[in-house]
Amino acid sequence: MRTSRSAREGGSEALLRGGGGRCACCRYAPWCPACQNLQPEWESFAEWGEDLEVNIAKVDVTEQPGLSGRFIITALPTIYHCKDGEFRRYQGPRTKNDFINFVSEKEWKSIEPVSSWFGPGSILMSSMSALFQLSMWIRTCHNYFIEDLGLPVWGSYTVFALATLLSGLLLGLCMIFVADCLCPSKRRRPQPYPSKKLLPESSQPLKKVEEEQEADEEDVSEEEAESKEGTDKDFAQNAIRQRSVGPSLATDKS
Repeated sequence: MRTSRSAREGGSEALLRGGGGRCACCRYAPWCPACQNLQPEWESFAEWGEDLEVNIAKVDVTEQPGLSGRFIITALPTIYHCKDGEFRRYQGPRTKNDFINFVSEKEWKSIEPVSSWFGPGSILMSSMSALFQLSMWIRTCHNYFIEDLGLPVWGSYTVFALATLLSGLLLGLCMIFVADCLCPSKRRRPQPYPSKKLLPESSQPLKKVEEEQEADEEDVSEEEAESKEGTDKDFAQNAIRQRSVGPSLATDKS
């Protein structure tokens, strides 16, 4: 008598690709009542695996969080049919005869396969699987700190907070280093003052304005010089007049 096999993290890919690339896999949890009701029917269906040339397996999502992350399990139990790397979700009646008819009569062809973006082998689902595994590792460490080391709950949280800060700092430094290597900053050199001969066209209006200001200043200086000469001449004439008037006044007094 053949029973369904339990898929592990390392052998899941080989299991799904075995048997000519065909597989029927059930995701379940031991505490789920619906999964417990499905268990006898699924084991009876597994006895037909060799005749149908299909690998029949089951995955405990509580023990294999990575596999559940690859398929985004939102309800239990969840059944998938795999053929040549294409995954289809079974949503029909859950009896042995229905499972057998689904495979033997090729009813799976009427179901749209899962998009390649959300397939278990895609980069997105691989990342989700890594996140699920990371969450389980953090939970294991938390239980180890509390139960084995005897740390209080806040102490365990403090350890994770410090680890998060340190990992963030290291990641930021690595990103800055990589960005500096890929896109180094360009140091600006001081530009020499452009000579009058090599002035660009955009500076010609400014040059004209400066020349006009210089010409106005020269005109103002010339006018000031002329006015100064005029005042000097008037002062000299007045002085001569005063000198000529002075002796005449002296003779009149005598």
